[in-house]
Amino acid sequence: MHRMNQMADELVESSGPLLVTLPGVYAPQCDTWLLMAALDRENIGPGTAVLDIGTGSGALAVRAAQLGGEVTAVDIARRAVATARLNAILHRRRITVRRSDLTSAVRAHSYDLVLCNPPYVPAPAAGVPGHGASRAWDGGADGRSVVDRVCAGAPAVLRRGGVLLMVHSGLCDPGATLKRLGLVGLEATVSHRVRIPLGPVLLSRTRWLRERHLLENEETTEELVVIRAERT
Repeated sequence: MHRMNQMADELVESSGPLLVTLPGVYAPQCDTWLLMAALDRENIGPGTAVLDIGTGSGALAVRAAQLGGEVTAVDIARRAVATARLNAILHRRRITVRRSDLTSAVRAHSYDLVLCNPPYVPAPAAGVPGHGASRAWDGGADGRSVVDRVCAGAPAVLRRGGVLLMVHSGLCDPGATLKRLGLVGLEATVSHRVRIPLGPVLLSRTRWLRERHLLENEETTEELVVIRAERT
């Protein structure tokens, strides 16, 4: 955990002023920093077209713009759209921010790099919330309600040679993600892994997660993974 916190501190410091997060908008956390570390390993420069799906605070969009990318960021939540626009202004970066359910507003475009930190936390409710802060993390009973939609839609917005980077919990089956991406023609691997202590949301669902055999009885951590998928 110390190593993960150190990574987070370094990334925040290197990205400039701290990000503003309006109430109800997902604040950057360990999954954000892990995906940002993966982003930093990609070859981004002037002319690289980047799409950030479910941008939240706009942290990843700002980082991609700092690296030279031409960035479009989308989110279904109005407050997230406002927050991302505000942070783009504060960081003096030109970022196109649109309100969109995943890629619905950008289907006419294609990108070199697609970033996504989707809702992925398994939840007792079968569907995903239609409003409220939990919309940023609740991913349905198996955590895959939005993850599977991203897998299915990624090829339509990726250019040939383009890359999808998506972070999610090991609780929602990285193997299933790799399989789904392979079925739609993408070459997918797990590029980053890290274990972190269970956060407040998972701690509040510990009993339910153990009843579903998603957590072992004595388990107090979860694994985060970054899936890297390339359209060849």
